[in-house]
Amino acid sequence: MTNQSKKILVTGGAGYIGSHTLIELIAAGFTPVVYDNLSNSSPTSLARVQQIVGQSIEFIEGDILDTQLLAKTFAAHDFTAVIHFAGLKAVGESVAKPLWYYQNNVAGTLNLLDAMTNAQVKNLIFSSSATVYGDPEALPIVESSPRSATNPYGQSKLMIEYMLEDLAKSDNHWQLISLRYFNPIGAHHTGTIGENPNGIPNNLMPYVSQVAVGKLPQLSVFGNDYDTVDGTGVRDYIHVVDLANAHLCALNNRLTAQGCRAWNIGTGNGISVLQVKNTFEQVNGVQIPFEFAPRREGDVATSFADNSRALQELGWTPQYGLEDMLTDSWNWQKQNPNGYRQDE
Repeated sequence: MTNQSKKILVTGGAGYIGSHTLIELIAAGFTPVVYDNLSNSSPTSLARVQQIVGQSIEFIEGDILDTQLLAKTFAAHDFTAVIHFAGLKAVGESVAKPLWYYQNNVAGTLNLLDAMTNAQVKNLIFSSSATVYGDPEALPIVESSPRSATNPYGQSKLMIEYMLEDLAKSDNHWQLISLRYFNPIGAHHTGTIGENPNGIPNNLMPYVSQVAVGKLPQLSVFGNDYDTVDGTGVRDYIHVVDLANAHLCALNNRLTAQGCRAWNIGTGNGISVLQVKNTFEQVNGVQIPFEFAPRREGDVATSFADNSRALQELGWTPQYGLEDMLTDSWNWQKQNPNGYRQDE
């Protein structure tokens, strides 16, 4: 069976990480089918991906809470695997609206797993997060580190990980993966697709680039009294193209291995908010006015990965450094000051 005849359902495939992963899947010869409710994404991103790859991509506008449409989608296709990106992802919002997060992320994933079970599709790559480690006891974070969450977003990801682990124990035909992302930033080198959040960004990178392009007056740096190199939060930033490539490596791994396995997807380098801001200014020649603001509820001081398991088992290696990430983020933002909205 060639990869081309292998159809992959990509939930949330119009989103930031999903759209970049489509390019990697198609380059490797897979046929992705996108299922997305467009709540935090845009049909323009899919149109741009189709331009980049030079072929059309099947798109189903649907919600993972819609069990009938999920069943219909599985009945109409012979999927080899599912890559599951669909979900809500803002830490602060999850603290304010916990039930909404549990409904979408946990109940939605349960619906997806039910539909997969009924269709006998037992290969899933789940978009998990470093938030499942909570406030880490030791650094760098290894996959066997204790798991707990400091906010409902992280809690929802952790609940899903437990569901997948229980499922694998109950039926050894499942091939399940949790990719624990650290902090994806950057954009495709063409600058035609990138991170396009609704409203004021929750993530650092689009916040920085929207200040740089003049959409926002200044960057708010949440907390400058952490026990870190300069008092600001430290994170492990990874280029979204490297992250997309990790999904391809994971897919190839699970097509030949049973059970449930988790991998950290990060670079292993901890970088502070101020270091990101200063490096952005240096590589792009743009000033970023900023102010310190109080810490955000649910944020931890420091988080960075030990990625050696992914390097060894997946044959995956991150290709891009911080300067590449910041150059590509700015290239996307300056070409698309209003994100995808100018095309809609």
